[in-house]
Amino acid sequence: MSAASGNRRVWVVDDDRSVRFVLATALRDAGYEVDGFENAASALDALQVRGVPDLLFTDVRMPGEDGLRLLERLKAAHPHLPVVVMSAYTDVASTAGAFRGGAHEFLSKPFDLDDAVALAARALPAPASSAPGASPSQAEPDAAGSTATAHELIGDTPAMRALFRAIGRLAQVPLSVLVTGETGTGKELVAGALHRESPRASGPFVALNTAAIPAELLESELFGHEAGAFTGANRRHVGRFEQAHGGTLFLDEIGDMPASLQTRLLRVLAEGEFFRVGGRELIRVDVRVIAATHQDLEARVAEGRFRADLLHRLDVVRLRIPPLRERRADIPLLAATFLHRAAHKLGAGAKNFDPAALAALQAMDWPGNVRELQNLCWSLAALAPGETITAGDLGMLQAPAAASAATPPVEWDRQLGQWALQSLQAGARDLHAQARMRFEQALLNAALQHTGGRRVEAAALLGVGRNTVTRKLGPGRKRR
Repeated sequence: MSAASGNRRVWVVDDDRSVRFVLATALRDAGYEVDGFENAASALDALQVRGVPDLLFTDVRMPGEDGLRLLERLKAAHPHLPVVVMSAYTDVASTAGAFRGGAHEFLSKPFDLDDAVALAARALPAPASSAPGASPSQAEPDAAGSTATAHELIGDTPAMRALFRAIGRLAQVPLSVLVTGETGTGKELVAGALHRESPRASGPFVALNTAAIPAELLESELFGHEAGAFTGANRRHVGRFEQAHGGTLFLDEIGDMPASLQTRLLRVLAEGEFFRVGGRELIRVDVRVIAATHQDLEARVAEGRFRADLLHRLDVVRLRIPPLRERRADIPLLAATFLHRAAHKLGAGAKNFDPAALAALQAMDWPGNVRELQNLCWSLAALAPGETITAGDLGMLQAPAAASAATPPVEWDRQLGQWALQSLQAGARDLHAQARMRFEQALLNAALQHTGGRRVEAAALLGVGRNTVTRKLGPGRKRR
């Protein structure tokens, strides 16, 4: 390696001798002076004799004091020492705890030795004294967040490990985050984790699905209203921004927000202040906004349906949640966790999946992502007859959905073609207009049936505007 690594001292603290050996060897080959320690106590003792190293790698789970406790003690005595935390247990609580304690980086085991050496090179060039106060907040861990089970993100694939590391780091900084991902991937879980592991954890976490609120009510829901502001406003209503003061506001499906409200939201993000609907008192709030969408906001900006300046305010940092089909290796863990929780909640006996059932689950595409898998596990906990879930049990519950998912639109295409041929043979004209009208009506009716008649939600699911739904249904259909 270059002379820049010469005489730079790196310590490796890990109770696993093989990890100490291979990492120390790789770092020595790169030109560093390396010492290894099997526990936190021996490393702390060495500090008194050998002085402070330039960089320290530490495992989390070790006999005696763990790596996070070692990190805490090192940062208290030597705040500018870069510490890389290593662990085979990569979850939000571990990564957030590391970054909250001041870790320079979190390295998931097993790791590539080249990546570890490159990380050492990035951590060492700048002298530690050049960045006073750059370590993350030293807030105490959130006990409620660390013990939560039903609301945690689950996964051990590289994509999820990267997501956990990003959440752990971003939780400590007061930046707006835009969470993107398909429906059912867990965008609200990511927002909740960012809140729980942040210095705002003691404040409220308020969530609002902007697509589920009619446009005429959304302004009041966000900013509140004064008594008499409009018909039916009999008393003052405190909006979600005020409710989230001192905490975090999660705005789901932000891409569906009406243009007029986008302007108001932009001002709140820029100035931290607003007026209630019908009010004259300027309300000031301290809120971290996390937004989420399954839509392509850049495309909506290009179409003139979303403000570019609002996107820039929301999209300071973007987190993409991978769909379940991109992390199939997580499906057995997710399925087992959901099945256990469901059985416990329902008071049913413990159940598990046999290998064939797990293989079948991993072969599915899961258009509804983690939420769809969770719903299936609840059904299996309630309806599967035996303690062991088989592929046959999956077929029993998945038959209608699997058939529709496995059969592309060939059948209705064929029926449409047959109808068109028969109509043409009978001398019909204007088939395109007839087919289009019936096609759109069928889609709208299905979406409204799925949402219980809620037009705004149906429009969002179909990817059309609410006015389009209203126009095509006509005035006779009951508005919801």
